[in-house]
Amino acid sequence: MEAFVRSHIREMSAYEPVLPFEVRARQLGISPEHMLKLDANENPYGPLPEVLGALSRLPYVHIYPDPESGFLREALAEYTGVPAEHLMVGAGADELIDLIARLFLEPGDAVLTCPPTFGMYAFVAHLSAARVIPISRRQDFSLQVEEIEATVERERPKVLFLASPNNPDGGLISSATLERLLKLPVVVVLDEAYIEFAPPSSSHITETLRWENLIVLRTFSKWAGLAGLRVGYGAFPKRLMKYLWKIKQPYNVSVAAQEAARIALEHRDELQRRRDRIVAAREAFYRELRAIPYLEPYPSQANFILCRVVRGSAATLHHTLMARGVLVRYFNSPGLQDFIRISIGRPEEMEKLLNTLRQLPFPP
Repeated sequence: MEAFVRSHIREMSAYEPVLPFEVRARQLGISPEHMLKLDANENPYGPLPEVLGALSRLPYVHIYPDPESGFLREALAEYTGVPAEHLMVGAGADELIDLIARLFLEPGDAVLTCPPTFGMYAFVAHLSAARVIPISRRQDFSLQVEEIEATVERERPKVLFLASPNNPDGGLISSATLERLLKLPVVVVLDEAYIEFAPPSSSHITETLRWENLIVLRTFSKWAGLAGLRVGYGAFPKRLMKYLWKIKQPYNVSVAAQEAARIALEHRDELQRRRDRIVAAREAFYRELRAIPYLEPYPSQANFILCRVVRGSAATLHHTLMARGVLVRYFNSPGLQDFIRISIGRPEEMEKLLNTLRQLPFPP
């Protein structure tokens, strides 16, 4: 049977997600309530009580969901300033990334990525048998804009994937840089999964009304604490919407996910207060990390902080923390040798981690 599997799928690498919390706890022999999960950029406060209440009262779980997520798109239009006819809701932003690849890419087409960045961009491109052309970021994680321009002229890619704030470093793309890239003959997909943790003027979602080649993606996973329900959305040029509706799965976003996201938007003032607490914790944690002699933290506009391990090895630090019930993300890939990324939790969780970092006999 394997002979019938498409050849490029046989050869491609699998995407490696973070292990589920309860699985890692069982492996370590530590009860979940004694662990710190700071490895996947989830919201430490979880869903709002109003969201949990609405989910407990759902009346139509036995009925298929609205295939167009109409009520949610109306609420998103009011929140983003982008008309509903430009918006599509997906089972997480990941589904929309996959739809974009299905929409544009044929085997052999070129796609540009700018690693280190979110691995899903290259993953969906490989699924479509596209050619992934990586244009590595500089040592400070800024984009090599001139190299992108030269590659677009030489390779004629269809899609350029970018993230702002970028994962894993948390850096933003400036308006001037984005406008320069939008002048290129390529579809620019801007992933704003972490944008609510950045300064208010950082989003470019309304620019989709001005630029025919700009797509902006967002998610409820980080800001609204709904990672487990899988709900995200995208703002697209209006001309593309008829094609997206053709290829989208009809019942892709569950009744629960649509309702949870809609109720979260109704109570976004409370979400903003939680966001402010996370940002304050991030800034305080960054200041304290700078005093840890074996870590070099990078400034971030997201809900995580990337650190280079400058003494010892990141692998050793990762395993040492894990043995103590602290989960952080470890990287050892091109451009990310000896790095860890730490999600921002509640202030008491960050203080517990700081105390652990200060007490470690590290490097060994």
